[in-house]
Amino acid sequence: IVAQDWANFIQFKKANTKLSKVKKNKKRIVFMGNSITIGWLETNPEFFESKAYINRGISGQTTPQMLVRFRADVVDIQADAVIILAGTNDIAENTGPVTLKMILNNLKSMTEIAKANNIKVVLCSVLPAYEYPWSPNKKPNIKIPKLNNMIKDYAEKSQTYYLDYFSALENGNNGLKTDYTNDGVHLTAKGYSIMESILEDVIKEIFE
Repeated sequence: IVAQDWANFIQFKKANTKLSKVKKNKKRIVFMGNSITIGWLETNPEFFESKAYINRGISGQTTPQMLVRFRADVVDIQADAVIILAGTNDIAENTGPVTLKMILNNLKSMTEIAKANNIKVVLCSVLPAYEYPWSPNKKPNIKIPKLNNMIKDYAEKSQTYYLDYFSALENGNNGLKTDYTNDGVHLTAKGYSIMESILEDVIKEIFE
């Protein structure tokens, strides 16, 4: 039997060891997520350049996988803040059937680990998706808004920052606006630029 690196620790193992110390006047902000997060770096690399922004997105990942690697890819690299954008692949059932409560519990656990290590947390709304091309009939158009309400409610109760990307990207039908996506799930450069302007304001706010 071949041992399986289920959480994909190997993906950033080398990169994590090579990270230099953050300069005193900068804050290390780690982006934790899936293909939407790593796609951000691939599509708009200039957004990450010359900033202490560390992208730790892994394509296809679900919240349990992110939770397992959270210490290695966020805590152990001395993050000052973490931007968590996750949950859509859970709804697509990439790692099996799951309830919305289970997804929220994983987000809660990541938040609690971060806060216990004095890391500021930004919980992002899941992006709109009307249907998943690779996993049909999962009703993301219904489940994503419900999950987002749960995340927002938890964020308020736990005094965690909630970042609403959904409203800015949504087409009125719980899907992505056509000029922000090529496949209804992943973003174009234009879609990412919308997210960037929203996020930059939040980062300023949390470090004031």
